[in-house]
Amino acid sequence: MPYLETDDGVELFYRDWGTGKPVVLIHGWPVNGEMWEQQATYLAEHGLRVITYDRRGFGRSGQPWTGYDYDTLAADLNAVMEELELEGVTLVGFSMAGGEVVRYLSEYGSDRVERAVLLASVTPYLLKTADNPGGVDGNVFDQMEQQIRDDRPTFLKEFALRFFGRTTLKHTVSEPELEHNQIMALTGSPRSTLALMKAWSTTDFREEMKAITIPVLVIHGTNDATVPIDLSGRLSAKLLPNATLSEYEGEPHGLYLTAADRINRELLQFIGGGTEPISAPVLA
Repeated sequence: MPYLETDDGVELFYRDWGTGKPVVLIHGWPVNGEMWEQQATYLAEHGLRVITYDRRGFGRSGQPWTGYDYDTLAADLNAVMEELELEGVTLVGFSMAGGEVVRYLSEYGSDRVERAVLLASVTPYLLKTADNPGGVDGNVFDQMEQQIRDDRPTFLKEFALRFFGRTTLKHTVSEPELEHNQIMALTGSPRSTLALMKAWSTTDFREEMKAITIPVLVIHGTNDATVPIDLSGRLSAKLLPNATLSEYEGEPHGLYLTAADRINRELLQFIGGGTEPISAPVLA
């Protein structure tokens, strides 16, 4: 299995599928790179080179005690870019990974990057403060932290229902998909789960975003109850100098599954892959 080593000696597990223009898909909290199954397979079949990796603390990557901040996460992404000698990249960040995309571009520039996608991203700033009065009250995140400490499996199971907008009457994803999500989430260490929740809920990206001039596609669901669109997607599109906002009516936070076909087509169009598969499905 392919691994690479970060600057501070942490092993990151990665997947490298297909050939063509490179796309790096960066997963959200609290799961791992397997969340991109639908997108990675589709994009690779349509003539793109698709790289996914498990963030430190999750999946098959190492689980250090430290390094759960956006500067370190951006350095980890840079290690992926350098190790695989990637050029002309499209970075796609889901949820908390939108912050990784922004911090990477802020710290390392866009020499290797042609364009970026913020998918249901936590950017620009979630926490309610004096200069961000529309943000989320810090008590909400304090309660989440306590629930994780008290009973992490139960918290993750209940969080997923809100994440995918699933109710008794609205089965946006199947029970097996929820089970798979739970398995992914439980591969994360308690330390990384707690520390990265603190990072994505308190980091302010507003000033950094103003300096990103490459094309950025912002995709967000209008029914996102985890990261509300008014606080995130719509504000991100206003701050970024070269952004296009694509709103998915009625979709929840986990729209990479609930609207997978549309997401796949829009990503392919934005990146510039082929309109027809170049590699036939395995069972065709």
